[in-house]
Formats: sequence, C-alpha cells, structure tokens
Amino acid sequence: MNIWEKVTGSDMVKEMKALEWRAAKLPADYLAAWEEIQANLWTYADFSGRNLMPILDGALGLLEEMAMEGQTVQEALGNDIRGFCSALAGDEGAKSYRDKWREQLNHRIAKKLNGQGAKK
Repeated sequence: MNIWEKVTGSDMVKEMKALEWRAAKLPADYLAAWEEIQANLWTYADFSGRNLMPILDGALGLLEEMAMEGQTVQEALGNDIRGFCSALAGDEGAKSYRDKWREQLNHRIAKKLNGQGAKK
C-alpha cells in the first residue's frame, strides 16, 4: 500500500469490494447476518476503520465456512449478533467510538472545571 492509497482510503475500498463480492455468494440468511455484523462492528472502528478490516475478513471467513458445513446462522453465531460483534471487537465490554469520545469529552470538561476552581 502506498501513501496515496492510505491517504485516500482507496485500499479500504478495494478490500470492502472484495469482501462484498465474497459475501454475495453466501445464502440469504448468512448474507443478512453479514450485513448485521457489519452494522454492529463499525461502531468499534478507529478514525479510518482500518482496524476492522482483519476482523471483518475473519467474520466473513467464519460465515463462509459455516455455510459450507451446512450449519444455520444460529448454530454458527448464536442468537446475539451484537454480543458476537462485541466479542470480536475485543471484550464483552468493548467500547464503541461513541463511548470513547464521551469519556474524552467528560475528561476534558472535568479538567477545565477543576482548573478554574484551582485558580480562584
């Protein structure tokens, strides 16, 4: 990957197109699960989303393998896709970008408020 691809994100576009091409071959119930996995995982993305590319690739690989073995989506992922995605992203208590931004904002506000109180 060259610097231009990294700056423009064209490398990620290529990767996502390849993932979508693979996902299009899945049975309908697996394709619906894939779309739900994507929707839930993107909340754990960093600024660029590059941190999710290997996770998405692995999740799609799991779906492809389970579909080839003839398992149902529930057998492969269980009934809690959101929990599955949380576990993929790190831990059961993994924080989304909203949680991280909220903590950062609260920290900055507390720092400003504490700084003003000390100046008096």
